[in-house]
Amino acid sequence: MTARIPVTILTGFLGSGKTTLVRHILAHAEGRRIALVINEFGDLGVDADLIDGCYDAACDAGDIVELTNGCICCTVSEDFVPAMESILARTPPPDHIVVETSGLALPQPLIRAFTWPGLKTRLTVDGVVVLVDGRAVADGRFAHDPGAVDRQRRADESLDHESPLLELFEDQMVSADIIVLNKTDLLEPPTVAALARQMERDSRNGTRVVTASRARLPVEIVLGLRAEAESDTESRHERHHEHHDDDGDGTATHGEEDHGEFDSFVVELGAVDAPNVLVDRIAGAVSRHPILRVKGFAAVTGRPMRLAVQAAGPRVDHYFDRPFLPDEARISRLVVIGMGGLDRTAIEAELTGSSSVASC
Repeated sequence: MTARIPVTILTGFLGSGKTTLVRHILAHAEGRRIALVINEFGDLGVDADLIDGCYDAACDAGDIVELTNGCICCTVSEDFVPAMESILARTPPPDHIVVETSGLALPQPLIRAFTWPGLKTRLTVDGVVVLVDGRAVADGRFAHDPGAVDRQRRADESLDHESPLLELFEDQMVSADIIVLNKTDLLEPPTVAALARQMERDSRNGTRVVTASRARLPVEIVLGLRAEAESDTESRHERHHEHHDDDGDGTATHGEEDHGEFDSFVVELGAVDAPNVLVDRIAGAVSRHPILRVKGFAAVTGRPMRLAVQAAGPRVDHYFDRPFLPDEARISRLVVIGMGGLDRTAIEAELTGSSSVASC
């Protein structure tokens, strides 16, 4: 069966940094062909520079769909589903799809759309990423320009939910797999830490909060989460809205790296005795350190196949992907990505099994 194309839903209020993050993703796509669905409208349409600067190996003109008829969570069947179907009809199809919603969109109706017959066998929600303007939240405004958000509401005749910003903010948060607390360069460190703790308390179990300045963060943190959010709609249900779903039937500079708030390193180890041994080590390390992602491959004693491993937060996925090549070294190699200040020595010891903590 053909693998489903992963889709990242990117949401957050106007001015939170969504477009900047999209540009950052495209600049660091690492060979992936990415299609974009952009949901802005009226005078608040997508920045033309984003489209003009997108025509490269990661994304060409035919891979961008603009939805300008209003908030896509309110026009799922009319706009969003046909847009996804048009992307799926392209040859070749993209490797990944990023949906940038308007600041007024509720993610939940979009997530549920991926259970529709026409989409569920071909697409999966890789993750829901919520961008948060740290300065605005610290000031109690939630959006950089509340007046612009109100004008956006009035411009959208299709909008069927008129919620206070706080309620809409909470509904976006509860759907998230990753919350990006952005613009931290405008805040003092104690304020950043307090906001991050509050967001962790207010979100679902397993949701990770990461901090960023100018939406610069390793792309691996927001892509490749394998969350399959469409299979977990109950825990992401709107807290404040009875949304009228359709009856579905069937500015970061390109090339510039500035990830000072994050650490990443590679751990090499020999063959492991069994997949569950490595999975337990990874899960234990994630529970004890601010690790966001672990990904890589491992050799398992007595098995000719290479074990692929991916961890996003507390969830660790693993599967045998292919046989080792005749001249390929049978080693295990894991990339660890986390918040700045990771204790590399301790983590390496736990992943290699040389730590007393890891062997408990």
